[in-house]
Amino acid sequence: MKISHCIIALSSAVTLTSGSGAALGQDKWPSKPIRMIVPFTAGSASDVLGRIVGQRLSEVWGQQVVIDNRPGAGGLIGSELTRQAAPDGYTLTMIGQPHLSNALLREAKPYDPLKDFTSIVFVGSNPNVIVLGKGVEAKTIPDLIALAKARPGELSYASSGNGSTGHFAAELFNQKAGLKMLHVPYKGNAQALVDIIAGQVMMMYDQVSTSSPLVRAGKLRALAVTSSTRSSLFPDLPTIDEAGVKGYEAITFNGLLAPAGTPREILSRLQGDVAKIVAVPALRNNFLERGVELTASTSPDEFTIYIRNEVLANAKLARNAGITAQ
Repeated sequence: MKISHCIIALSSAVTLTSGSGAALGQDKWPSKPIRMIVPFTAGSASDVLGRIVGQRLSEVWGQQVVIDNRPGAGGLIGSELTRQAAPDGYTLTMIGQPHLSNALLREAKPYDPLKDFTSIVFVGSNPNVIVLGKGVEAKTIPDLIALAKARPGELSYASSGNGSTGHFAAELFNQKAGLKMLHVPYKGNAQALVDIIAGQVMMMYDQVSTSSPLVRAGKLRALAVTSSTRSSLFPDLPTIDEAGVKGYEAITFNGLLAPAGTPREILSRLQGDVAKIVAVPALRNNFLERGVELTASTSPDEFTIYIRNEVLANAKLARNAGITAQ
């Protein structure tokens, strides 16, 4: 997902106060610059969030937070660098859903997402939206379900790759609605969206920030969002749960992790300072305009529970749907 870097300019105008910053001279940590690894390219959701949070933390602490973009292998390279780093609070990583998928779907497990990392704070979430191309007459989720049941295995959906958030979102929908659709994986969502517009693939579960301009331009038709609440970009569009598939929710999330063994007092301080940053109204509103909801978890433990639940749910879904990394 790409989000304009104008958000970064906005963040510099946001004033944040923190008690931890006042006592900085008396604290042992941080006493030197901190590296925040972003396992994706510049301009991605993780990158934009990492840069804004890093900039504000630099101002609070008086120590620079250096963003280290390490894209590749679906985020695996950045996650592996974080796992190998010293657990001293000077290496952090801004993760997304691929951090979990890499560990779940690869035959040779690169790491354990629970044992090899320490949770800090959930930062934000972004729903997907079901978008339809030419030749799909369904106007509602019940219409889509009826069409898919009448033509099992014939309706196709695109994703940005095996194990991507859109792939999991689609298979969760299929499982809950009792459907069978044809998965067409791409290397990224750009070409997938082009082919959906052209009618070569029927639909996609895409992030709202990416698809909203195409929907507003009339090139795609949106059916429903995958979050449990409606999106600020599509306030009139129902959630899939509202449309009749009860209990359905599938979001893209971002959050901060550290290597396993990072001291608890550092994790707690990080969580508290990041929570203050993402609660700034101007920043929250700016992200909401792009469909991203900034919401900090209340403790490192709460984020750990979230990750554990995601791992268990996605592992079960992957087994049932036969999702692999290939």
